[in-house]
Amino acid sequence: MTIAKPKGTVDILPGESEKWASIEQRIRKVCKLYNFKEIRTPIFESGELFHRDQNDSSDMVTKETYDFVDRGDRNMTLRPEGTAGVVRAFIENKLYVENPVSKLFYMGPMFRYERAQRGRQRQFHQFGIEALGSPSPLMDAEVIATAVAVIKEFGLSGIKVKINSIGDEESRKAYKDVLVNYFTKYEDDLCEDCKNRLHKNPLRILDCKVDHHKDYFTQAPKISTYLNESSKTHFNEVLEALKAMNIDYEVDENLVRGLDYYTHTVFEIEVDCAELGAQNVICAGGRYNNLVGQLGGPDTPACGLAFGMERLLFALESEGKKLAKDYQSHLFIIAMGDKAIKRSSELLNKCRMGGLISEMDYNNKSLKAQFKLADKNNALFTVIIGDNEIENGTVNIKNNENKMQESVEIDKVYDYIYNYLVSNSSCSHCHH
Repeated sequence: MTIAKPKGTVDILPGESEKWASIEQRIRKVCKLYNFKEIRTPIFESGELFHRDQNDSSDMVTKETYDFVDRGDRNMTLRPEGTAGVVRAFIENKLYVENPVSKLFYMGPMFRYERAQRGRQRQFHQFGIEALGSPSPLMDAEVIATAVAVIKEFGLSGIKVKINSIGDEESRKAYKDVLVNYFTKYEDDLCEDCKNRLHKNPLRILDCKVDHHKDYFTQAPKISTYLNESSKTHFNEVLEALKAMNIDYEVDENLVRGLDYYTHTVFEIEVDCAELGAQNVICAGGRYNNLVGQLGGPDTPACGLAFGMERLLFALESEGKKLAKDYQSHLFIIAMGDKAIKRSSELLNKCRMGGLISEMDYNNKSLKAQFKLADKNNALFTVIIGDNEIENGTVNIKNNENKMQESVEIDKVYDYIYNYLVSNSSCSHCHH
């Protein structure tokens, strides 16, 4: 019986996994510059963390979560997004006591039961940042600036920040009443999801992918008309901060985001990638001042964002960006005979402990087959060890870049390779 991977998942194989590692490493570098610290939360959480609000009409909560009952008869959910788990950890571990502002980032798999397609899987990966503790518009702008810095780190072009304000609770309440009155006139024509949203969360209608092209959508009242003075001031200060940072933006008054906990600033960042088509939003987020309080913590203003890692990887590959160096080992040892294998194993371990990527054959292959393995490992140096070499205590070491060959004492092989790497300034894998 052959068992296949579940639908909507992928195996990240050698060759691909190096690209993922490279992306994660470079994201960590940017986070360090902006002083965001890594947090790792459980992949599954109590179901009520995500199903906490009966009025939450987002597709993620109503249709897409992976829910299960564990052996202790507890309702559990595989995390569909990262923010709720980070906020839960922030409250449970009382991070608000340690620092007035907690700047956190996470990376890892998320799970949503949705139609699998390229760049959208049921197990997918997100990188996100959360800044908890500051109501300042400057923090909104810093979160956006961090995202732009990540995208620029990879050299993607055509960055477009789309931004909007959905205001505070007072502003949204006034706007919701207006929207309900407006869309009620078209209720019979709305898709089934929007009919449900109409009285639960009418702002989500503006995010509809089915009806958004219809005239009555484009003519719907705009939230900017209903923002109170404090909401307008907050939004204007975010825009001024972005200008000061030379970050271009476009105000999009139909932008509301899919999750129901947002307040004030919401944004999406697009890249100019034809291959992504309509899926060219690479990152999105906003401010959420009420979520910490809703989850039982102290009232704490916060804002954050999330990147779809698969989408980022796809955009980079479609633009021909090189994500990882071609794999190269420093040394491949070709061993002929039992004594040679034992001596080679000893040398191999010495080299590895010194930081050299080293390999040999373990299957008693022929000399010709071992040379092929050395080529496959893209080895910088090749050493052949047989009975004569053990007797003489010396080996011929071949440099596969310049084709030069030298006789070296077996005990000096590590030093020979290390010194070569240092003198050629390519000792990136060496931790001597």
